[in-house]
Amino acid sequence: MFNHPGKHTLIALALASAAMTTHADTFNRIATFANIHNLPAGSDVATETSAEIIAATQDGNSLVYSDSPLGGLGFIDIKNASMPKPGGFVSLNGEPTSVAVTATTVLAGVNTSESYIKPSGKLVSLSLNDHKIIASCDLGGQPDSVAVSKDEKYVAIAIENERDEDLNDGALPQLPAGFLTIYPLENGNPVCSKMKKVNMTGMATIGADDPEPEFVDFNENNEIVVTLQENNHIAIVNAETGKVINHFSAGSAELTMIDTKKDKAFDFSQSQTRLREPDSVKWIDNDRFVTANEGDFQGGARGFTIFHKNGEVIYESGSDFEHKVIATGHYPDKRSGKKGNEPEGVAIGKFGKETYIFILSERASLIGVYRDTGKAPEFIQMLPSGIAPESAVTIPGRNLLISANEKDLIEDKGPRAHVMIYELSDKTAAYPQIMSQHDDKGMPIGWGALSGLAADPKKAGHLFAVNDSFYANQPTIFSIDATHKPAIITEALKVTRNGKPAEKLDLEGISIDGDNGFWLASEGNAKKKVPHAIYHVDTKGEIDQTIDFPKSLLAHQKRFGAEGITQVGDTLWIAIQREWADDPKGLVKLLSYDLKTKQWGAVHYPLEKAQTGWVGLSEVTAYNDSLYIIERDNQLDENAKIKQLYKVSLDDLKPAPIGSTLPVVKKELVKNFIPNLKSLNGYVTDKIEGFAIDASGHAYAVTDNDGVDDSSGETLFFSAGKL
Repeated sequence: MFNHPGKHTLIALALASAAMTTHADTFNRIATFANIHNLPAGSDVATETSAEIIAATQDGNSLVYSDSPLGGLGFIDIKNASMPKPGGFVSLNGEPTSVAVTATTVLAGVNTSESYIKPSGKLVSLSLNDHKIIASCDLGGQPDSVAVSKDEKYVAIAIENERDEDLNDGALPQLPAGFLTIYPLENGNPVCSKMKKVNMTGMATIGADDPEPEFVDFNENNEIVVTLQENNHIAIVNAETGKVINHFSAGSAELTMIDTKKDKAFDFSQSQTRLREPDSVKWIDNDRFVTANEGDFQGGARGFTIFHKNGEVIYESGSDFEHKVIATGHYPDKRSGKKGNEPEGVAIGKFGKETYIFILSERASLIGVYRDTGKAPEFIQMLPSGIAPESAVTIPGRNLLISANEKDLIEDKGPRAHVMIYELSDKTAAYPQIMSQHDDKGMPIGWGALSGLAADPKKAGHLFAVNDSFYANQPTIFSIDATHKPAIITEALKVTRNGKPAEKLDLEGISIDGDNGFWLASEGNAKKKVPHAIYHVDTKGEIDQTIDFPKSLLAHQKRFGAEGITQVGDTLWIAIQREWADDPKGLVKLLSYDLKTKQWGAVHYPLEKAQTGWVGLSEVTAYNDSLYIIERDNQLDENAKIKQLYKVSLDDLKPAPIGSTLPVVKKELVKNFIPNLKSLNGYVTDKIEGFAIDASGHAYAVTDNDGVDDSSGETLFFSAGKL
C-alpha cells in the first residue's frame, strides 16, 4: 500500500484543505442558464449558440451576452438570480464580438468583414426597454472589445483587424493594421460623426506596423487601457483627446514546474520564459490594471499580471495560477504544448469593502477568485465554470458574479453553451470537492479522468482511484484522504510494466487484494489494440500478473468492456459496461474469475431501459452481503435520467460457464445520484464512474471529468452516507 504522509506532507495537506476556507466569504454557483432557452421561436434545438462577452444592466436584473454563431444578442432575466429566465434574442445581421451596457442602451460591436484583408464592422446601439436598434456607426474595421466609460461619456472599441492564423503560421505583419476608436455618447447612443481614430502603429517591438488591439477598459479618469495581444504590448489612451499617454511592452514571465508536452501524461518538470500576450484587461483602480495572459503564437504565459499604468509590474502569478488549476484536477494536458490552461478573461468587483479579481481559464474551465491587497493578491478559491469561460461580469449590489461560457458541443452531443451565476455569501465553498497536494519532491500532483474507486478495508476515509485511457501514457493509482473537505489526493503511484509506464491500458476499475496490492480492470478496444484484461500490481505499482479474458468471451467482444472490479473471497467480479454480441438486449454480464481454480463464469444483470442514448454499468463494489453496482445512461444536463446505485445479493450470484445460458440476477435500487449531481447547480455530468464503501461503512462516489477535454472539467466527489 502507499506510504503514510510525512510531517511536511501533512502540513501541505492542511494548507491545501484550508486554502478554500481562510476567507470569511466565498462564492458558490447558484444557477445555470443554457443558451438554447433563448433560441428564436421555431429554431431547431440543435442550432449552435454561444455566450461570449456578457454585461449586466445597472439595476442588476438583466444580462446581455453576445452570441457569435447565432449572430445576435441574448437577454436573460435574473430578477430571481437562482432561477434565470429567457429574456429574448435580437439578430444583428453580423457577428457580434462584444457588448456593453449604459443606463438606457446596449452597445454591440458587430463584425461584418468580407475577408481578413477586407475587414469591416459596425457599432450598434439598442434600447434596453424594447431591444430595438436605435443607431449604427461604421467602424471602418473588424471590432473586438467594446467598453463604456464609468460616466457614460464615451465608448471605446478595439478594432483588431485580426490576422489569418493559417497564413504564414499567423506571423505578423498582416495588414490592414488595427486601431482604436472612441465615440462620445449622448443618451447612451454613439455620435457617429464625432469618432476619434487612435493610431497604434509604431509602438510595439513585435509587429509595429500591424497592431492588433484586443481588449479595452476605462478607469474613472476616462483613461483607456488597451491590450495589443499579438504585439506583446499595452497602451494607455486619454478618451477625451484620443492621445496615447503611455505605452510599454507587456514583457515576459518565468514559468517553472509546468508541462510543455501533449503526451497523455503529466510531467511538471519543465521551465520556460514566455512572452506575455495579454487578452482581457480590467482596471482595479485608477492606477492599476490586471491582464489575463492567454498568449497566442509567441506567448502563453499561463497566468495573470497586475500592472501600474506607468508600466511597472506589481504582481506576476507565474506558474502559481496554473498550479492551482492542476490541484483542482482541471489541467488540460492536450494544451500542454501550447498555452496550458489559457487564462483569457478578467472581471473586477468591489463587494462591500473588498475588491475581488476573477481570472477565467478558457481551457481549464475554471475561475480563480482573488482578493486585492494592493500588492500580491490573496487567493480565495477556484470556481467551476461551464466549458470555455470567455468573460464575466459582477453585480456587487446583489453579491453576484456571472460567467459566459462560449463552447457549444452540440455536434458531439455534449454540453451546450451556458451562462452561470454565482453568489457571495458566508457559506463554505462547495467546490472543489477533491483536490491534490504537491508530492514529496514539491511537484504538483496532476490528476483527472478518475474512473474507478476502492476503499482501504482497514482505514476509514482512505480511498484509492485510477485514471482511464485519457492518460494512456501514465496509468496511475491515486491515494485519497476523504476525511478532509475537500478530499485530498495525497499520492500518485504510477502503474508500470518492467519498470516503465504501462502501455495499452484503459483502467476503469480498482480493487484492494487484501495483501497491500491491487487488482485493476482494463477496458479493451480492439481497434486501438488495447486488450480486455485484469492486472495485478504490487505495492510499487508494478504489474506482476495479467489475466486475459478467455477466447470464448473475446469471440463476442465489443469496445464497452470492463468498467469495475471487486474481490469477494477468492473470486473477482467484473462489471461489463454494455451488451456484447452474445448478450440479449438489455442484459449485461457480471463476470466472475476464481483465483484458485482459474475458472471464468458469468451472470446476466438486467439494465434499465434508456429514454435517450444507452444505459450501462460503471462500477461494482462488494460490501457485506451484496455487490453494489452503478448503472447510468450516457446523457447529461436535462437529458440525464439514470444515474443510480443498485445492489445484488451475493446469494443470488451463481455464475454459469461462459457460453452457456446465464442466470439473470435480481437487483434492488439503493440510491438515485442525480440530486448529488445537481448539488453544485451546474449541468448534470454523464459519467459517475467510481463508488466505494470505506472501513466505517461510509459510501463515496466520484465522477470522470474526461481529462477536461470537451468537458467542464468538474469532478464531483461526495459521500453517499452509510448504506
